[in-house]
Amino acid sequence: MKKSGSMIKIGAAAILVLLIFIIYFLNPAFFKELWQVCLSGDMHLVAEYINSFGPWAMVFSFLLVLCVNAIGFPPAIIFSSANALIFGIVPGIILAWLAETVGVTISFILLRFFFRDAAEEIIAKNSYLKKMDDVSGKEGFKVMLIARLVPYLPSGLLNAVGALSKMSLKDYVLAALIGKLPSTAIEAMIGHDAVTASENPYRLVFNIFLAVAVIGAFFIYEKRNKAKAEQEKGQEN
Repeated sequence: MKKSGSMIKIGAAAILVLLIFIIYFLNPAFFKELWQVCLSGDMHLVAEYINSFGPWAMVFSFLLVLCVNAIGFPPAIIFSSANALIFGIVPGIILAWLAETVGVTISFILLRFFFRDAAEEIIAKNSYLKKMDDVSGKEGFKVMLIARLVPYLPSGLLNAVGALSKMSLKDYVLAALIGKLPSTAIEAMIGHDAVTASENPYRLVFNIFLAVAVIGAFFIYEKRNKAKAEQEKGQEN
């Protein structure tokens, strides 16, 4: 059974590598150009690059944001902000939100497929990890939803935590779909307004305040949860 599972994983990895080679064969300069644009961190350069695809710009942007969130690098705010600049705030946010949700879902599926078995073997050897794993199955949706609501939390880290836990795919997708809308909107608007601050400086200030408030609420929630867990642990002892 294990041998069969290993062969399936090798086959899946080979398909991914083959897909990369096909893209490279069709356009050898694609990955180099994309890498340079992504590393630049320049929102205007990203927007120009996406626009260079003409009528396919929206499709390319969707796939780009999807891949960035699946990999977890570079920060998605650059691309969500670029979408808001190119397509308008509301269409740009919707595009980024849907692409990000699909991206983190693909990441969850791939990480779970390749690494969950190994994680289970490690978890089984540690009682604390096993307890945390059981909690993730029961409370996974709530925890992931709250984490996704918070702007600027590393997407790659949340993808890995969700995939290696007992959390169901359904709970993960729902938490990402619901939680990513406000966080993506805040990130996109802050990025957009930072570039166009002269047009509406008050909205930029409001969005920054909103982001700080959401992040602050998350840390307060985490602190209270930790105190509650320690209290329950003390009562058990």
